Amino acid sequence: MSLQQEIIAKLGVKPRIDVDEEIAKRVAFLKDYVKKAGAAGLLIAISGGIDSAVATGLCKRATDELTQETGKAYMTLGVFQPYGEQEDIEHSYSVAEAFGLAHKVETNIQEAVDEIAIETEYAFKALGMPRHLSRGGKGNVKARTRMVVQYALAFDLNLLVVGTDHASEALTGFFTKWGDGAVDITPLSSLNKRQIRQIAQRLGVPEAVLNKAPTAGLWEGQTDENELGVSYEANSDYLEGKEIDPQAREILEKHFRRTEHKRQPIPGI
Repeated sequence: MSLQQEIIAKLGVKPRIDVDEEIAKRVAFLKDYVKKAGAAGLLIAISGGIDSAVATGLCKRATDELTQETGKAYMTLGVFQPYGEQEDIEHSYSVAEAFGLAHKVETNIQEAVDEIAIETEYAFKALGMPRHLSRGGKGNVKARTRMVVQYALAFDLNLLVVGTDHASEALTGFFTKWGDGAVDITPLSSLNKRQIRQIAQRLGVPEAVLNKAPTAGLWEGQTDENELGVSYEANSDYLEGKEIDPQAREILEKHFRRTEHKRQPIPGI
């Protein structure tokens, strides 16, 4: 078995999907877990990108169906988390509007992130290594701070935090382990980016969101494809078992090997 076949089997990606079947399966998955957990609903951070938009649509269907089936009110809470001014925040709000979210809130993380950066730089200085926090380091602080706020809300409201992790990200390890990756449930985990786009189109994700360049928003101008050096088209082709450009294959498999620890549970002895 080739490494490509091993990765596909490990991540559970299908070579093609029935969109309606996948939507129904993932909505049922969310509903079942909410009931098992005794939760009051789901919390999803809406970044304005396609992944969180699809997760929002699935969450809203799940809680609407639970409410209808049980007669008890279940909530999908949409959370917008800009760092200062977010140029495209209207995309986040358009997703909430498209899916009719009654519960939504904006929590700006800038002051918290900047304070953490300052305290970290004080620590560097105390260690005799005066320096600024790196761009990547501050990007990770943003991701983790967003999760702190999400869990603060979710704990008191008895909600499950929904992640947007998917197979195209898992392939490259493009997430912060136990930062934006530490969530309660991941309804997109066995889908690649192309399949997420197919589901987005069926769910009615706004066109402006569908056409955005994928970004984790870690710093100004950052895009996933530039950061990783491979397009999501090639990434999705790889996960569907297709032949891709040898250089792209090498980059993807190098990312996979280097980030294996990020896909593993916390080790112990």
